[in-house]
Amino acid sequence: MAGHDSSDDIGERQPLLQASPSPLPAGPDDNKYDTTATLSETENAGGEIQPSRAIEDDVLPETSALGRTLSWQSAYIIVISRVIGSGIFATPGAILQQVGSPGLSLLLWIVGTLVAAAGLSVSLEYGCMLPRSGGMKVYLEFTYRYPRFFATTLVAINAVFLGFTSSNCIIFSRYVFFAFGVENASGWAAKLVATALLVVVTATHGLAPKAGIKIQDFLGWVKIGIVIFMIFSGLYVVLFRPTLDTSSGGNPLSWDHLWDDSVWNWGVISTGLFKVFYSYAGLDNISNVLNEVKDPVRTLRSVTLTALVTSCAMYTLINIAYFIVIPVDEIKGSGELIAALFFRRVFGEQVGKTILPLAVALCAVGNVFVVAFAMARLKQEIARQGFLPYSEILASTKPFNSPLGGLMVNFVPSLLVIVLPPTSEAFSFILDVEGYPGQVFSLALGVGLIWLRFKRPDLKRPYKAWLFTIVARALLSFALLAAPFFPPKDRPSGGLWYATYAVVGMSTIVAGVLYWYVWTILLPKWRGYTLEEETEVLGDGTAITRLVHKYD
Repeated sequence: MAGHDSSDDIGERQPLLQASPSPLPAGPDDNKYDTTATLSETENAGGEIQPSRAIEDDVLPETSALGRTLSWQSAYIIVISRVIGSGIFATPGAILQQVGSPGLSLLLWIVGTLVAAAGLSVSLEYGCMLPRSGGMKVYLEFTYRYPRFFATTLVAINAVFLGFTSSNCIIFSRYVFFAFGVENASGWAAKLVATALLVVVTATHGLAPKAGIKIQDFLGWVKIGIVIFMIFSGLYVVLFRPTLDTSSGGNPLSWDHLWDDSVWNWGVISTGLFKVFYSYAGLDNISNVLNEVKDPVRTLRSVTLTALVTSCAMYTLINIAYFIVIPVDEIKGSGELIAALFFRRVFGEQVGKTILPLAVALCAVGNVFVVAFAMARLKQEIARQGFLPYSEILASTKPFNSPLGGLMVNFVPSLLVIVLPPTSEAFSFILDVEGYPGQVFSLALGVGLIWLRFKRPDLKRPYKAWLFTIVARALLSFALLAAPFFPPKDRPSGGLWYATYAVVGMSTIVAGVLYWYVWTILLPKWRGYTLEEETEVLGDGTAITRLVHKYD
């Protein structure tokens, strides 16, 4: 970590506010949100000068008590290893099964890539304006300050209850059993293996944080290598094994068969898009840990844009490779094992069914590492804001110089999501439940960014998204929120109701609204107190906010 008297560090600590006065209207919290006030500072245990906990100080970069230890390479791995996770090894089969045709499946990947790029541009403008750990939490808090605590409460509940690290644990379990010849393992056996991985990752990040970072960096590069290997394997089949039986009923990528059996239903298409979005989820993963990143603004821009281009190229080529090698009917029946089928058809039973599926399982492990790493820090930020019980314990980096409290908050709901849903539907259900309320926040971010353009011209914007991109992303979010309630033509006879994921996802938003009202409006009126915020610096140098009751 650079010393805090260096020129680079001083540059990072400059506020991103221009000299013009704030156009914000006066309100009941002027003492907290006064943008003309001098940015207040505190000093942590390591002697670092830190900005205050006031929301307006979010424009000033803050250094974590753990220090700025993440290099460009580590930041890139945190992003790309989160993006290239189980998505490309599992979701293409589920998407094709839903939408019916290779053409529509590829079209969803193209549209999903454009939408991911639009969403990333919104996150980048926010992140470069407000370079703090916490990502969406920081952006919504800064934009939607009234009603007081409302935005933070909704983000906190969504992050705690839907911030899972479960899907890749399930993929790991499926591929491990497949590699050892067990394609239909019992539900509890699969859940036990998935749980074991979750425990190991949580313990590693919590007890040996430096080792955790090194492991996730290594696994990230392994994952990139495996995807590139799969792409060249598809090319190998085209050039050197044209006699391989790779299709049934003709070439699935020819125009005559490209759109066969397409399901043009908006409800079905939307769930396919949610799965594509999941595959791109994590492009802004580094924003959750910006307090630990060296040169955060420049790194945020370069890392995320590099990861977008990298993942787009890999996803497009690997989907084409799947369609070249595996018959469409087999892809539709592959579930989450499409990559395993790919390896088996290209390399045979010994290598293709055992060794390479284990490599995919290893990729899932890498994804679990980076997701747990980032989600733990997001939940630590929520604890720092005073929105979790025992915040001083959960926000602390003691005793292992790691966010152990955030890791435990992340562990509990992840464990429940592994254990509770039916094993056969758990993966798709998790993807859809995570994706649905995410559209609510995407819509709020898009609208909020446009509002800030007009109300806060004083904010410096090292990156500025196109207005058309912001509007288009917001409109699509609105359409996707309505999509689950367009029933499919052929309703499934068994399993979950087709809109269950939307109801479950939206229930977290409704629960957040009710909780906010009871906690900040009803109880204070009933008991005669007001909620006030007090700043405290813990023994490890972590600054936290305490929410205290002030009685008249």
